[in-house]
Amino acid sequence: MKEKTTISGHITALITILIWGMTFISTKILLVDFTPIEILFFRFVIGFLALLIVYPHRLKLTDKKQEWIFAFAGLTGVTLYYLLQNFALIHSLASNIGVVVSVAPFFTAILAHFFADKEALKPNFFIGFIAAIAGIILMSFSGGSGFEFHPLGDILAVLAAAVWAVYSLLAKKISTFGYNSIATTRHTFFYGLLFMIPVFFLTDSKLDLERFAESANLLNMLFLGLAASAICFVTWNYAVKLLGPVKTSVYIYIVPVVTVISSVLVLHEKITLVSALGIILALIGLFVSESKSFHINKREKQKQ
Repeated sequence: MKEKTTISGHITALITILIWGMTFISTKILLVDFTPIEILFFRFVIGFLALLIVYPHRLKLTDKKQEWIFAFAGLTGVTLYYLLQNFALIHSLASNIGVVVSVAPFFTAILAHFFADKEALKPNFFIGFIAAIAGIILMSFSGGSGFEFHPLGDILAVLAAAVWAVYSLLAKKISTFGYNSIATTRHTFFYGLLFMIPVFFLTDSKLDLERFAESANLLNMLFLGLAASAICFVTWNYAVKLLGPVKTSVYIYIVPVVTVISSVLVLHEKITLVSALGIILALIGLFVSESKSFHINKREKQKQ
């Protein structure tokens, strides 16, 4: 039974990441007619309404203190993470950002070590971390059309990865409350939108729905709102519940592969040799760092 549950968690995490790997492309396309905050706002309004239609029941908390957990989850996993990611896409290539945000497993492991499961950080973790950072540096200083600098975009992407790690731990905490996963995801979206509203009105953002007359804008926003938000946040939280934040985060190393392939096919971005080496190095680093956790968990199971 436990094996089936674990397999279900891995499959769910993989499907989620495959979809999320393509979101960078949709966001990059939408940035032509929308600001980062506009994309974020419309995306999660669509996601929130979709979840409300699917599960219209009110979430009744058994402990009022849990409200703070949901509030911080909405702030980190929705508002801050996607604001940082969207602004990063303005200053860098979609393929760059897809690779850089994949360092999230490192931040997740570090935070889990100090604040969650207290798992010891092995040499593999640091070796993988150094390899991945080296790859990210190569990506940062080699653009798709020659030798380009994208330090601002890549720094924002790293910050986004750190924020996502915080959200992953909060999502694990929320999963222990025993509520319906759709209801908890919708409640998280509510707080994400709540924190987003002041930013929306303090910027030059506008509710101009005429832009959705363009089929590309409409389809990409629906993809972000329905698939990447409403569905994927539920499936991600489900995977975190089954596997834990660190194991689930391992799948993030697949994001750059999906993003790079998508950016080449859709946006016609060119990947230089240096960029390709950076991608490979980052993926190897992530794999080396995270693969050790699987061995640790297997040994622990054997002891039990």
